[in-house]
Amino acid sequence: MPRWSAVMRRLIVVLCALLGARHAMAAGTCSNLTAQPVNFGNYTSAATTTGGSAVSVSCTAGTAITGSINAGTTTGATTAVRKMKSSAGATINYGLFQDSAHTTNWGNTPGTDTENTTATGSTQTSYVYPLASAGQYVAPGTYTDTVTLTVSGGTSPVSVTIAVTATVVAMCTLSAGPLAFSNYSGSLTTATATLSVTCTSTTTYNVGLDAGAGSGATVSTRLMTLNGATLPYQVFQNSAHSINWGNTVGTDTVAGIGTGTAQSLTGYGLIPAGHLVTPGTYTDTVTATVTY
Repeated sequence: MPRWSAVMRRLIVVLCALLGARHAMAAGTCSNLTAQPVNFGNYTSAATTTGGSAVSVSCTAGTAITGSINAGTTTGATTAVRKMKSSAGATINYGLFQDSAHTTNWGNTPGTDTENTTATGSTQTSYVYPLASAGQYVAPGTYTDTVTLTVSGGTSPVSVTIAVTATVVAMCTLSAGPLAFSNYSGSLTTATATLSVTCTSTTTYNVGLDAGAGSGATVSTRLMTLNGATLPYQVFQNSAHSINWGNTVGTDTVAGIGTGTAQSLTGYGLIPAGHLVTPGTYTDTVTATVTY
C-alpha cells in the first residue's frame, strides 16, 4: 500500500506539471512587432491624411491580443487629440484612428478605444489611419511627434515607437464683402467694405485690389457702369481717403503678418462729387488678391 501511494503521488505531480505547462502555452507570446511611420507631407490648413500606416505582429495562435497607442510626447496631448510640435514650440493637432473613415479613435483605454483581436499564429497586419484636422494656421515649419504602440496578450507586452511628421507650408485665405454705396445725387458719397484674411502664423502677406471690370479703369480711378455710362469711384486704405488701395506690392497694397486667425481689413470707398450721370444702378467687380 505505501508503494501504491508513492506511485499515485508521482502521477499527481506529473499531471500537475503537465497542466501547468498547458497553462503556460495558453498564455502565448508576441514578437516581431513593426509599424510604419506616419508622414503627413505638406499641411496647408486643409484636412490632411496619409492613408493607412501598416502595423504587423506575430502572436501564438489563440492568444487574445490588444493594441493600444499612447498620447505621444508633446505636452498637453491626449489620446483623442494628439499634438505634433515644431522646434519653436508651436503645435498642430492630429488624430490616429482604427478605420479609414476616421470615426474610431485609437487610444489606450482597454475596452474603450483599443484594437482587439485573436492571434492566428501567423503575422497579422492592421492599419493606423492618421488625420490632421483642417483650419490650423500655425507657423510654417516641420512638426514632429512620437507615439508608442503596445500589443498586450501573452507573457509580456511588446512595444514599438511610431514617428509622426508634417511640414506646414505658408498659406492664406481671403474673403471680401460688398462695397455698397447709398443713393448718389452728385454729392460726395462714401461706403466701406470688409475683407477678411487668414494666414499661417508669422506669414507676411499683401492684399491688393485690381482696377475692376470697367473699361478704362485704373486702380486710382475705378469705374462703375450702366449700359455704357460710367460713374467713377475710388477705394482707399484709410478713412481719411488719402492712401489709395491698388495691387502693386510694396506700393499701394495692404501689408500684414498672419496670426493664425482671421484678420479684418477695411476698404474705404468714395464717389467724388459733381458727376451728374444717367440715373440707375451702377456696378463693378473688383478682384482682391492676397500675396504671401
